[in-house]
Amino acid sequence: MKNPTANNSTQTSTPSQGWILPLIVLIGVAVAIVAAFLGSGAIVGTPINQAAGGALSADSTPLAPAGPAFRIWSVIYLGLAGYAFWQLSGTARRSAREHSLRPWALLSVLLNAAWIWMVQLGLLFASVVVIVLLLAVLIKIMYLLGAPRTAGWVELILTDGTFGLYFGWVLVATFANIWAWLAALEVDLFRQVSLGVVGIIVAGVLGILIAVLDGGRVAPALATAWGLGWIAVARTEGQYEAAVLTWSAAAAALLILLATAAARFRRTTPRP
Repeated sequence: MKNPTANNSTQTSTPSQGWILPLIVLIGVAVAIVAAFLGSGAIVGTPINQAAGGALSADSTPLAPAGPAFRIWSVIYLGLAGYAFWQLSGTARRSAREHSLRPWALLSVLLNAAWIWMVQLGLLFASVVVIVLLLAVLIKIMYLLGAPRTAGWVELILTDGTFGLYFGWVLVATFANIWAWLAALEVDLFRQVSLGVVGIIVAGVLGILIAVLDGGRVAPALATAWGLGWIAVARTEGQYEAAVLTWSAAAAALLILLATAAARFRRTTPRP
């Protein structure tokens, strides 16, 4: 996932790319965030955890995270809004990195809004297709973010931080979504604790692998660990209460953080 051309100590810029694409991204992100907010049922309508017959509720499957897990979206949306305005700046418009990122960033927020409305319409299979596409787009974004930054900490927070959290959360959410869809189809295997443990292990292994491949990026690891941590909390009560699920999810979250710290240490420690 690390872009082989990356060297964050080097600045890469191009002549200003103009205003058209940055303005399209700003408008598109704004529309997508509003559509997602309205579709989430935060003010009116059905909350996501009650839509589609409650298929995505905290007690729907062994991989469903507890309700507070979704608070991460407030941080992600705030970061996306900040990114949408920052990418209008002259520095961002001259950045080859940002020029490559813009269309994928726009596609990611449009897919997120589409996912919310698929769930609201009760189209669980369509929601799985959309979230898998979203995950693929975010993987592409994480690759692009391996290129050199041009704006220091501002770019680090608004691009690497925002999309890193976005990617890490969607990774966990993809597993939860697939389990919810298949459980709703009465595939009993996806309601069993044993397969839930398998899903947690696979998500954990992917999180560790990502940490190793990307040199210990913090934001994706935090979001993945956050999602797994709230799966652990959710399994302390309710229909799928099971110590093995709680401890496996908690262990997976911890191992991802440790792997990230180790990978980051190796990357930043000078070699003799």
